[in-house]
Amino acid sequence: MLWPERPDNWRLGAVLAQRAFAQVAAAIARFEPVMVGVSARQWLNARRLLPPHVRVVELSSNDAWVRDCGPTFVVDDRGGLRGVDWGFNAWGGLQGGLYFPWDQDALVARKILEIERADRYAAPLVLEGGSIHVDGQGTLITTEECLLNPNRNPGLSRAEIEGYLREYLNVEKIIWLGQGVYNDETGGHVDNLCCFVQPGVVLLTWTDDPDDPQYAISRDALERLSVALDAQGRRLEVHTIHQPNPVLITEEEAAGVDAIEGTLPRRAGDRLAASYVNFYIANGGVIAPLFDDPHDEPALATLRELFPDREVVGVPAHEILLGGGNIHCITQQQPLAASV
Repeated sequence: MLWPERPDNWRLGAVLAQRAFAQVAAAIARFEPVMVGVSARQWLNARRLLPPHVRVVELSSNDAWVRDCGPTFVVDDRGGLRGVDWGFNAWGGLQGGLYFPWDQDALVARKILEIERADRYAAPLVLEGGSIHVDGQGTLITTEECLLNPNRNPGLSRAEIEGYLREYLNVEKIIWLGQGVYNDETGGHVDNLCCFVQPGVVLLTWTDDPDDPQYAISRDALERLSVALDAQGRRLEVHTIHQPNPVLITEEEAAGVDAIEGTLPRRAGDRLAASYVNFYIANGGVIAPLFDDPHDEPALATLRELFPDREVVGVPAHEILLGGGNIHCITQQQPLAASV
């Protein structure tokens, strides 16, 4: 994880977001080791707020989205661990990116791999970790809205992008969905829309309201998933999970964010891309976002049904959502290497 602090993205100097991040870290640490990268000026504060068994490491970054700027870890048949260091341009660079500069974020993956003593693959592709999900058996899901956006890799065709995904992630089948969650500022990351529960089984965010803009997006995704075959030739078993009611930024929340040129503004009335799919799967646990919404309990019940061998833990995540993402976006898993 990375520690939030920038006042032009997190309200009230990130005080509330830091508490939410600390809750997520504490929940995950019940199941597996957690490391949090923190700037020098925030190290003592983070050390105070985080549980003592959470490792706090001084690590510079531009913001706190380690899923997107951190490494994607891969493991070979012998249990050897390496990390893919994708290109990062803050979700679109100067053509729609969310902030400038992103120079420290672009170094995060390399720094983490140095800390973990893992070899590094430098991929010639701009890609955020939240834009892909894999099943571990050769299948990857992503969205056209994100990976085919010209503000990521304008010189590459769909076939060329698929080629890099196959080369660096050893996948065989790529399932393309259309758009991501409505108004998702990442440009349609799949990790907010749909994810693998296990090989052959996926979970899709949903709404029953045909007047909601998300309705058509989720229906299109369902149609594509229903006819798709994975790398093993299986038809996918598709489950749905109802989204929370629309979450809008309040006047108070917008007023608490510093306005700085070059950063995506937080405006009152803007709809946030709230989704229960944006959870983290831990060893023996699932850490899921809660929104103080009537759909919270049914969402937890769905996750408990789909993950019977894991403990599902809900964490209040509104303050994380206000920054533009959620629990999956602020975490990155590292598999255990055979030599450890």
